[in-house]
Amino acid sequence: MSTSTSALAIEKQMAPENEIQQVELLNGVEDLHGGIILDMEKPMDSEVFASLLRASISQWKQQGRRAVWIKLPIELVNLVEPTVKEGFRYHHAEPDYLMVVNWISSSSNTLPENASHRVGVGAFVMNDKREVLVVQEKNGKFKGSGVWKFPTGVVSEGEDISMAAIREVKEETGIDTEFVEILAFRQSHKSFFKKSDLLFVCMLRAHSFDIQKQDVEIEAAQWMSLDDYAAQPFIQKHDAFSSVAKVCLTKLEKEYAGFSPIPTTTASGKTSYLYFNTRDFNKL
Repeated sequence: MSTSTSALAIEKQMAPENEIQQVELLNGVEDLHGGIILDMEKPMDSEVFASLLRASISQWKQQGRRAVWIKLPIELVNLVEPTVKEGFRYHHAEPDYLMVVNWISSSSNTLPENASHRVGVGAFVMNDKREVLVVQEKNGKFKGSGVWKFPTGVVSEGEDISMAAIREVKEETGIDTEFVEILAFRQSHKSFFKKSDLLFVCMLRAHSFDIQKQDVEIEAAQWMSLDDYAAQPFIQKHDAFSSVAKVCLTKLEKEYAGFSPIPTTTASGKTSYLYFNTRDFNKL
């Protein structure tokens, strides 16, 4: 359970009257790992903030706090410089805020790094004619290449892989689908601002067949023979793409079990999905 730090601290200063003055501290919330989280919301003069921050850190060190996290909304950009000057470093940023952190303990630094991976999906969608749904993109590395590829996209924050695959197919082609399973995934590195990338190849079952392509990102979309898709020179030349094509062909022609989503509940009470081979699991 979170507990707030004291808003006031008593600090002895050598005032002319030799009195004890009260020094206001920044309000923070204790996290689960012995740190403090400050969620700055109200405007503040940068010099006043720097003075309060120094006094607060001194107090937190005495209390044995290990780290201090400060969430700075974009409206309080004036507080970034004084925060950095007090030893804080950038941890991550979102469109509306910057998160900075400072390890203030004398023990070994155990701060977690920011998320190291971006998660993407590629959608293998078949119709009843043994044709696969493919697109040509207007932007990116495939622009103007003539390569037909599976619909792909990035999983949004808080979005399940299965839902992301369904959404991307709908957005790019207008096709309604049902998620079946994850067939494979691949990991690559330094693909997006030095972040690693996880791409999940997902099999989906089509529930509509009339393509309505997205005009902003998609140059063309069609149903194509899976054999013709796999025979493209680009697919044949690149192992990552040819291996995925072989997996999809194997799924259709032989016994190949992917990973199906099963709803589960976490210790915190949240619903999430566990992906595993349900076919072989049910045989046990």
